[in-house]
Amino acid sequence: MQLCQAHRKLLKGLRGTSVIVRFVTNTTKESKQDLLERLRKLEFDISEDEIFTSLTAARSLLEQKQVRPMLLVDDRALPDFKGIQTTDPNAVVMGLAPEHFHYQILNQAFRLLLDGAPLIAIHKARYYKRKDGLALGPGPFVTALEYATDTKATVVGKPEKTFFLEALRGTGCEPEEAVMIGDDCRDDVGGAQDVGMLGILVKTGKYRASDEEKINPPPYLTCESFPHAVDHILQHLL
Repeated sequence: MQLCQAHRKLLKGLRGTSVIVRFVTNTTKESKQDLLERLRKLEFDISEDEIFTSLTAARSLLEQKQVRPMLLVDDRALPDFKGIQTTDPNAVVMGLAPEHFHYQILNQAFRLLLDGAPLIAIHKARYYKRKDGLALGPGPFVTALEYATDTKATVVGKPEKTFFLEALRGTGCEPEEAVMIGDDCRDDVGGAQDVGMLGILVKTGKYRASDEEKINPPPYLTCESFPHAVDHILQHLL
């Protein structure tokens, strides 16, 4: 609770400046609306247009391609695909969906891909943080299907450059004017820095010792926590 209070206080401090704030996430465990409601219950003053998710990016790609996806996503994420035709699928979309990652379902996806269906990965995170510890992300399962079908997935979430550029759309900011704060060295920091942003790695969440050594160039800054990162921005980058 104290951590949430500190986050809210710092967010309020950022809003008192000229800084534009966006919350970008690879989460596929819940819809954008559910995420917004959860943050508001924690008393974060956030509007829907400040959140950009990989589910948003995936839906946009499906509409562009005009395909009918087999959705391997958590049931709580399905509202973000409302209106998308899924009968007689001719594409495979993979997010984080542990309840679907078993042989029978993955084999169905495998056969669709063999027949020429495109593979769309909402993201390819290696692992994520749960209450009981680290757990496999969708990345290993996407890679397994790529290997089995000799195909390459189209990835729409972090660390893809288009994800970060889409998140900046409408802000009036160039990548060189933006700072990304995250706990994933590759997907958050590395992806952001690849498009020209500054990347700040925080030692919370899924961070593991020496993560900052896994990317080149290394993070612009490594901090103990989100509040420390925001303090640095307020004191040194404005």
